[in-house]
Amino acid sequence: MLEASPLDGWKLRHEGEELPAVVPGCVHTDLLAAGAISDPFVGSAESEVAWVGRREWTYETHLPAVPSGHEQTDLVFDGLDTVAEITLAGRLLGRVRNMHRSYRFDVTGLGGPLSVRFASAYAEAEAVRGKVGDRPGAYAEPYQYLRKMACSFGWDWGPTLVTAGIWRPVRVERWSTARLARVRPLVTVEQGVGVVELLVDVERTRVEAGLTLEARVGDRRVRADVVGSGAAVRVEVPDAQLWWPRGCGEQPLYEVELTLHHDSAPLDVWRRRVGFRRVELDTSADARGTGFTLVVNGERLFARGVNWIPDDVFPSRVTRERYRKRLRQAADAGVDLIRVWGGGLYESEDFYDACDELGLLVWQDFPFACAAYPEEQPLRGEVEAEARENVVRLMPHPSLVLWNGNNENLWGFRDWGWEERLGGDSWGEGYYLGVLPRVVAELDPTRPYTAGSPWSGSWSRHPNDPAHGTHHSWEVWNRQDYADYRSEVPRFVAEFGWQAPPAHATLRRALPGEVLAADSPGMLHHQKAEDGNGKLARGLARHFVVPEADFDRWHYLTQVNQARAVATGIEHWRSHWPVCAGTIVWQLNDCWPVTSWSAIDGDGREKPLYHELRRLYADRLLTVQEREGRLVVAAVNQCAERWEGTVTLRRLSVQGRELAAATAELAVGAREVGETPVPAELVPAGAEEFLVADSRGCPRAGGAGSEGRLRAVHFPASDREVPYPRPEFEVSVAPGTVTVTAHTLVRDLLLQADRLDPDARADRGLVTLLPGERVTIGVEGWQTPDAAAARAALYCQEPAR
Repeated sequence: MLEASPLDGWKLRHEGEELPAVVPGCVHTDLLAAGAISDPFVGSAESEVAWVGRREWTYETHLPAVPSGHEQTDLVFDGLDTVAEITLAGRLLGRVRNMHRSYRFDVTGLGGPLSVRFASAYAEAEAVRGKVGDRPGAYAEPYQYLRKMACSFGWDWGPTLVTAGIWRPVRVERWSTARLARVRPLVTVEQGVGVVELLVDVERTRVEAGLTLEARVGDRRVRADVVGSGAAVRVEVPDAQLWWPRGCGEQPLYEVELTLHHDSAPLDVWRRRVGFRRVELDTSADARGTGFTLVVNGERLFARGVNWIPDDVFPSRVTRERYRKRLRQAADAGVDLIRVWGGGLYESEDFYDACDELGLLVWQDFPFACAAYPEEQPLRGEVEAEARENVVRLMPHPSLVLWNGNNENLWGFRDWGWEERLGGDSWGEGYYLGVLPRVVAELDPTRPYTAGSPWSGSWSRHPNDPAHGTHHSWEVWNRQDYADYRSEVPRFVAEFGWQAPPAHATLRRALPGEVLAADSPGMLHHQKAEDGNGKLARGLARHFVVPEADFDRWHYLTQVNQARAVATGIEHWRSHWPVCAGTIVWQLNDCWPVTSWSAIDGDGREKPLYHELRRLYADRLLTVQEREGRLVVAAVNQCAERWEGTVTLRRLSVQGRELAAATAELAVGAREVGETPVPAELVPAGAEEFLVADSRGCPRAGGAGSEGRLRAVHFPASDREVPYPRPEFEVSVAPGTVTVTAHTLVRDLLLQADRLDPDARADRGLVTLLPGERVTIGVEGWQTPDAAAARAALYCQEPAR
């Protein structure tokens, strides 16, 4: 039977000295542990450690030459970052140049000092650029010249910390006769029968040995002979339970076990979990253009998505538990789709396992982002090799529903001046429209492929045409007001977002001792977007009276503005289902403490946007929209059940007086949107009035207020024009709760729990209370409840000063 054991005892050579090394890990984490560098997440230390990425580094250990009784011994690296030379006892085992691949070396009968010497990623990238010629990109760093996580070279939300190291596990495998070299599972559903077809490649030490395979799925077992180096085994599971996205059904998983035998002796075993489901991508044309709708088990879905970036700029630090926590946060916010963005990674099995269990659909980008990528060697062969390996590696996961060729490169070629600069040089089109769709069609025909995001489906149309395929909406953040999200109805919004700073406790940890201000040195260093603070300021000024020299107020208002912006887009686009079939917010998470578009900051703290997503992505959503110059209440029903009930409409003054009221019936079909016109007498007249729509949803629909209550609040004017009363409210505390009772209108009430204790967390974000209403906020991690402290941590809208 194949035996596998980890290879330990690694050391890192640094300036002639040996430092302890942790594998998996990287140079930066080892230097940090040894106290050789400062934490690059704190202050401006990122700049102080820039030298690390420009050095060569060597990892060393000893590989014992132990007789094992097996015929072959392999040294297996699951991930090397990125360009390295591996030697054993002075003998060259191989040279590697791709972070996204694994490597296997035959070391049978060998032992002695083992060395992995990493070249500087900068040096390698610059050498490749010199060979293939210059290519344009969104950033000056040379990330498109080697197969490495692009965002380690920095991004408009990330630090420039160019890593090197053994970033995934290393092991020694000993085996005899044969082993399972590759298992490619095709999982389908045929007329209610679950089918697992296992296409198997075998590596042998003895060609003549008779081999058999036994596959088991549940209580179903099938055997097959191996002919030469391959075989296929088909297992049928009658009455298989279907795997569904969260909110649509359950997520049953079936364990598949494949055993390779010689005579009656087992030689190797492969185990994975699979789920039975059918997935399609409907891109058919209609009167509005070209659709982009995910269909799972025949059910057409509005995708409630978030974009995922690597959760740490040092990805070896992301543990199984951290993946599960972050993805659980996503699921709890109503998210049902995670897009793994192309400037990052093919994530670890832990990521996809969690998505399988949580019912989170995965849209997987191939790792290409925001640059023209050369198609010459040495890159072209690496691209196909990594694609083949990772497509097969990820095939068992039912959560994976879409392969995407790249992020923004087709758009960049057309709109960012690349075509002229390239002058006919290769730039990646051959990957996205040639190599990658061919690999997916050959290896994984059970899943759809799209050439890029955004992509309209054809060069006959603009790549980012909102009427066709996927659309990225960035003009709004960059140059416009978020009200302009309402100006169009894209078929699928794969990226859009608005910035806000991280939580106060996150800033205090990252910028110790600094007097915080929007433009203080540390805040500016932890703002990577071009003119990011300028865009924040302009976006804020359109809606609020911007506070002068009041950082706490600025911090609160920018977080409110982020939640408002995203809400404006999602409410509008969801109300236009099925024309618009999904939104993917940029972005769920951060890789360090930074002002960014994230809903969860770099320390894992939830911004107000996170809690707003819980409302926006609930199965049922109530929103006030404009249709042809008139207000309507749109009832968005993503449940499988019909929504019947009433909606109560009230026109109120900001002083709390009810000016008019009415009740209307709701009758909205499953997976449909219903519209109720707002009577003329209920339309707010001027900045002193607003409209409130209330209804009952279902308990899982959530919403701010009592369980199952859905509320939409519509102010016809910007906040800077609304004559808010001075907020009056009472605060009471009990272990685990803070209760606020309003005596006036209290808009956008927010408890910043991290101001009570860095470990404290509130269970909700922004809440608007009418006079006489109350809200009880759950608080975890606050050991000393105190009403005065709670009041000091509460923020809301105040009269303009």
